[in-house]
Amino acid sequence: MWWRILLIILAYVVLGAHFLRYGNAMVAVPVALLPALLLTRRPWSVLVVQAGLVLSALLVWLPTAHRLISMRIAFEQPWMRMAVILGAVMLCNLLIAWSANAIRAKFQR
Repeated sequence: MWWRILLIILAYVVLGAHFLRYGNAMVAVPVALLPALLLTRRPWSVLVVQAGLVLSALLVWLPTAHRLISMRIAFEQPWMRMAVILGAVMLCNLLIAWSANAIRAKFQR
């Protein structure tokens, strides 16, 4: 179970770094600290963390990928590697959110 929590922390740190890169520290810090909710060992905390991972894939990484890929295509620069990397980030977020079901099951005991 510890490795699942480590993956969740890593996903949120990467998300926080994304916000920090654009100078939004007011969002970056709370986002990076969101996995601390798991310390409550409540099933609802896992649901909040899972929802955050799914929403980050859909509302942060997907629009970012679209914007960056469109920009690269417009400037006739290579874009496939960026698409693969951001696609992998989105897939990892979704898989980590799915794997957190085991944590929720453990917290319900």
